[in-house]
Amino acid sequence: MEEQGFITLLAARAASTPQAIYATFDGEPISFAQLHRKSDSIAVELRRLGVVPGDRVALMLRNSPDSLAALFGIAKCGAVWVPVNVQLLGDGLNYLLGHCDPKVVFANADLFAVIRDCGADATAFQLIAEAGEGRTLQSMTGHDHIFAEPLPQAGDLFALNYTSGTTGRPKGVCVTHRMLRFACESAILCSDARDGDVFFVWEPLYHIGGAQLIALPLIRQVRLAMVQRFSASQFWDQVRAVGATQIHYLGGVLQILLKQPESDRDRAHSVRVAWGGGCPRDIWRAFEGRFGVPLHECYGMTESSSITTFNKERVLGSVGRPVPWLSVEILDETGARVEPGAQGEIVVHARQDGAVFNSYFRNPQATAKALRPTGFHTGDLGMVDADANLFFLGRLGDSVRVRGENVSAYEVEHIAGGHPLVEDCALIGVKAEVGEQEIKLFVKPKAGHAFDRKAFSEWLGQRLAPYQNPRYVAVVDDFDRTPSQRIMKHRLPASLEDVWDRQRGEVI
Repeated sequence: MEEQGFITLLAARAASTPQAIYATFDGEPISFAQLHRKSDSIAVELRRLGVVPGDRVALMLRNSPDSLAALFGIAKCGAVWVPVNVQLLGDGLNYLLGHCDPKVVFANADLFAVIRDCGADATAFQLIAEAGEGRTLQSMTGHDHIFAEPLPQAGDLFALNYTSGTTGRPKGVCVTHRMLRFACESAILCSDARDGDVFFVWEPLYHIGGAQLIALPLIRQVRLAMVQRFSASQFWDQVRAVGATQIHYLGGVLQILLKQPESDRDRAHSVRVAWGGGCPRDIWRAFEGRFGVPLHECYGMTESSSITTFNKERVLGSVGRPVPWLSVEILDETGARVEPGAQGEIVVHARQDGAVFNSYFRNPQATAKALRPTGFHTGDLGMVDADANLFFLGRLGDSVRVRGENVSAYEVEHIAGGHPLVEDCALIGVKAEVGEQEIKLFVKPKAGHAFDRKAFSEWLGQRLAPYQNPRYVAVVDDFDRTPSQRIMKHRLPASLEDVWDRQRGEVI
């Protein structure tokens, strides 16, 4: 890949093919000329608000044409985009806004109260609505300004992407313009993108799954088909309506789609590739068989330009081999490389400068823990087979210590999730009366079915080792999730009220 970013390409496309379609949003077209003009106006208006290169500008916005233009406007003027999950509130939102210290915050008007009530110092930044009266993002797009300043370099900071924080405080990954370009080039490889393709984009732009695609139409003759949000019931109708050739998945999206009622139109679409991360091995072929779409599984983290490996050969259960600008090895606890087939930590190395991040924002301790002389330590457990295919085995820290044994959350959740009445589940460790920890399993049963916790516990006992079998089982209506549909485990309560206790044989 050429050593460059992406922002210079928008002006070039707007000049060469101004009326060509960059994307559609809920069916409405957005041309390259429109996106260039609106983002130029926003860049100029940000300057007039006192924003200088390096200042943070937070976007707490739902997907829209103007939120997309804002992202490009921020990039043009050299400011640093801080995407904020619109579901964030309270202490979590307070922490993020305090940590990133933005000069300006753009937000949907209905989120103003959430921002003001979270405890953040609202006098520390300018709060601007997307639409409404007075100065708004919408009004800032309509001035037809021309941004004439030099554009940022590839190595300049583009964004602070705060991690989902499934187990603790989020960390702000420093993402450069070059890293966004690497992410986009990786998406092209993983999705087998070709000229004329249409990428269905349901992910929020505040998640790397959506953000990694914004440069795609600038470097290939493809189009984005964006919608406001993910909808399981409308998904395939939306895909058909836009003529999508690629769909992206994250977290539990494939499972959610498989749980929708079967239809004789399940294969009536133009999708050529489904690509993404988080597909359980046991539903892989089921999804392909039902919908007639091959899965291209990938693995990565925002810290290593979003995508680290991709499964071009479609080896079942594997996340594939590294993209050309990265390499991967598996290390044991001493930092030594393990043999093929052995488990260890996934460690990533940049083969091209700038493909791996250089720091977490204002967090030297976390930076030093992740970036070591031995490479970028992901904190993920993995294995590489004899053919150099990587297999993701879960988070190193996502385990429970029970009677001297390390119990992988992934292993237990995988078995529990195979029960015919379980829609989803999540495991945490809780304090044991004697010893280290006990396992508490949260279960979301399938709708319309009676769920017998005693029978379920006995079912698990036939499939798990005694130390793996959860002592406690709690039933929940639903889970709090990240934008990528991962369960936010740090929000699951460790209390032992209204849980099935396997040792006592009763609900306590």
